[in-house]
Amino acid sequence: MAKLIIIRGNSGSGKTTIAKKLQKKLGHGTMLISQDVVRREMLYVKGRKNNKAEDLLLNLVLYGKKHCKVVILEGILYSKHYNKLFEKLLEEFKDNILAFYFDLPFEETLKRHKTKANANEFGEKEMRKWWREKDLIGYIPENILNEKLNEDEIINYIYEKYAEECKYL
Repeated sequence: MAKLIIIRGNSGSGKTTIAKKLQKKLGHGTMLISQDVVRREMLYVKGRKNNKAEDLLLNLVLYGKKHCKVVILEGILYSKHYNKLFEKLLEEFKDNILAFYFDLPFEETLKRHKTKANANEFGEKEMRKWWREKDLIGYIPENILNEKLNEDEIINYIYEKYAEECKYL
């Protein structure tokens, strides 16, 4: 059975960077699905509730479940906007979900955003508009990641949680 790893948080948290590095650490047979790629690049839709991205994200995750050992789903993925997706993922994966949420202060996400290649595409005004304080799913337990952890510590933390879970599969 495939394992699903969900990595969520506000814009500028470091989700994509961590997800890409985690995919490399987990190795071949790991599928990475980025909400931004699906929503902004593949479908070119806004991040509103009931957008077309939700169905495609689910279909991609289910493809990964069938063909890969691990599926990583990363993105802002607002809990209320993607509630149906999370319910279906819980139904499909049951106890084979590991979820992580970046709980960082707004100022930290803004600082991190300024180091990104696309930093000039949007700024503080947009990030404040998109900001959600502690946007936890609720019924899928999420491990909290904070600003005190560096990239390597986060990767190792997620990997150790994954390895621990796999002992019981």
